[in-house]
Amino acid sequence: DLVRSLGVEVASSADLVQFFEARWSPAQIEMHREAGRRVDAVLREAFDAIGHGVRGGKCDEFTIAEFIRRRFRESGLTTEHGPVVAVNAHSGDPHYEPTRERSALIRRDDFVLIDLWAKLAEPDAVYYDITWVGHCGGAGTERHQGIFVIVRDARDRALRFIQEAVAEKREIMGWEADAVARGHIEESGYGAYFTHRLGHSIGEDIHGVGANLDNFETRDERALIPGTCFSIEPGIYLPEFGVRSEINCLIDADGANATGPVQQDIVRIDC
Repeated sequence: DLVRSLGVEVASSADLVQFFEARWSPAQIEMHREAGRRVDAVLREAFDAIGHGVRGGKCDEFTIAEFIRRRFRESGLTTEHGPVVAVNAHSGDPHYEPTRERSALIRRDDFVLIDLWAKLAEPDAVYYDITWVGHCGGAGTERHQGIFVIVRDARDRALRFIQEAVAEKREIMGWEADAVARGHIEESGYGAYFTHRLGHSIGEDIHGVGANLDNFETRDERALIPGTCFSIEPGIYLPEFGVRSEINCLIDADGANATGPVQQDIVRIDC
């Protein structure tokens, strides 16, 4: 983009690079799916741990993040950093990550966002990366529900757009998928609160070298090609809370599909 801004026409090799660098082998696809099964299990355990902690009168973000890291190690998973465990206003910061020194208590009636990513502790393994939201003691307020539905529908519209293009063998670029989800959020009146790209390539590093779903930070004109995987993670970040819903999408011989469970409702955390 910087070179183009100088009036130079660029003939990019980006699609050629991702053809050789971003596509997964069959073994990597299976490692991703296995990592997903383990990460999904840890996520369920984390929500249960929050409920147990709140009922016991002591629960905070950092303690749950440490619980997730420990369960990753015990499950044969590894990650470079994270996870994000963010309650109430902290969930409205897409870059928040709790530390021992900066960690909010989690109480009944609080809204919680968990973003966690990991891969098998094996050579050539690739990441699985998801974000879910929950509410301590119920389904959340009407405001929580309304924002969640907008984000969920933006996610699903982007996924359907990709699925239809792949089924029709029609080439699409990363920026186009971003535009679909962002357009829905903008139409709902919250465009100013979706402050990052829709998704990123996933590989042996959590941010891979393939096409990103991006019409915000850059206009990613790389094609979404078979054998690659990327996140779809729209969000709305308000001062009092934020919602992000993240899935991984793999393009393979079966089309373009989410590689794990897809959240449809706010998790009711039993407190």
